[in-house]
Amino acid sequence: MIRHIAAALGFLAAATAAPAAEIDNSSIGQAEFRPHTATYGLVYVLPKDANDRLDAKIRGPLKDRLVALGLSAEAELKNIPHITVVHIHNADPATPAAMLKALPKPPAPLAITMKKFYTTEAAKGAGRPWWLDLGVVKEGKGYDDMMAYNVVATAALAPLRDGPLPRVTGPVYAAMGDAGKELVKTVGVSGVNVMKDGKATTSHNPHNTLVYSMEPFAKFQAPMDALAAEFNTVLPDGFPVTLKTVSIVELQFSGNVVREIYRISLEDGSVTDVATGKSASAR
Repeated sequence: MIRHIAAALGFLAAATAAPAAEIDNSSIGQAEFRPHTATYGLVYVLPKDANDRLDAKIRGPLKDRLVALGLSAEAELKNIPHITVVHIHNADPATPAAMLKALPKPPAPLAITMKKFYTTEAAKGAGRPWWLDLGVVKEGKGYDDMMAYNVVATAALAPLRDGPLPRVTGPVYAAMGDAGKELVKTVGVSGVNVMKDGKATTSHNPHNTLVYSMEPFAKFQAPMDALAAEFNTVLPDGFPVTLKTVSIVELQFSGNVVREIYRISLEDGSVTDVATGKSASAR
């Protein structure tokens, strides 16, 4: 814990402040979800070895079970497997370039362990959206550095939002506790780390999501919890992963990544425009 707080302060000292966007919080507290236009995010795309392992052990049986449960849309949903740093909503298509310009220096490659499948709601009792996730073990230098970078990335990129993420408004916001509501008001999303009273908070829970759903959680919680327990017997010890890139991406309402825009190397800081394959500049 002390290590990642100290690292966060070091990252903050090197971060470039982002110009503030026009932020409209008027949707906070409304009964319905804010309409979704465009969400962009900073994520670690899972490397090939992690995807190969999940393909071999998990994703086939998962797809079959989703179809059997009547969750065919979830089974076919497009998603680039990833671990999120932070998401922001902004209708301006120039937002990814602004994010790249504001991006704090990324950490060195992150050696982590992925372990434990579980279900979760956006807020307990909200009903939707809900997810089936694979967690990150909360120990080790890679995890500490990941938590530290979440602090500075949130501080640098949240000012570029045009308002809260739609999925944390409406019934989700209503079901949140006070800490989550404060984050939605101040940075536009819950579940991120911020500096508070001179210390880094630890709200961030890094994970990879395998299922995204807007169906009623109460209807599917029991079979999905059983499936998570089954998968935990398949990979009881988890598996190591080394993250060597971080990417600026486009996402849909529930958080699934549909487009990788810029890929930044954690080894040398080089930036690639994914659409063209050419080098890009952050400045």
